[in-house]
Amino acid sequence: MEMLVAFIIGVLTTCGVFLVLRGRTFPVVVGLTLLGYAVNLFIFASGGLVLDGAAVLKQGLEIPDPLPQALVLTAIVIGFAMIAFAVILAMRARADLGNDHVDGQLPEPPKNPRRTVVGKL
Repeated sequence: MEMLVAFIIGVLTTCGVFLVLRGRTFPVVVGLTLLGYAVNLFIFASGGLVLDGAAVLKQGLEIPDPLPQALVLTAIVIGFAMIAFAVILAMRARADLGNDHVDGQLPEPPKNPRRTVVGKL
């Protein structure tokens, strides 16, 4: 179970970092969301993964740590507000600048593109 959760956290982190490094605002926002999910899952897993544990205190059943669960609930609310703010900021930048690139400038086309002629020898 721990290996599966660690693998999922790794995949979410990898995809999130890849998307954050893109040049447009929408992939950056999605990447931030994936990184937030990865961090929340990491904090939640740090409290201990218990299968068939007690949700309420009971004798003889293992109980996971409730502090990481409370931290994740708080992080979900804060992450949702941050993502909503980033989306509104990206929409405003798109409206003001006319494009959705992170730095606000369109990339320049290559000066001397390679030309390949297909079908002629």
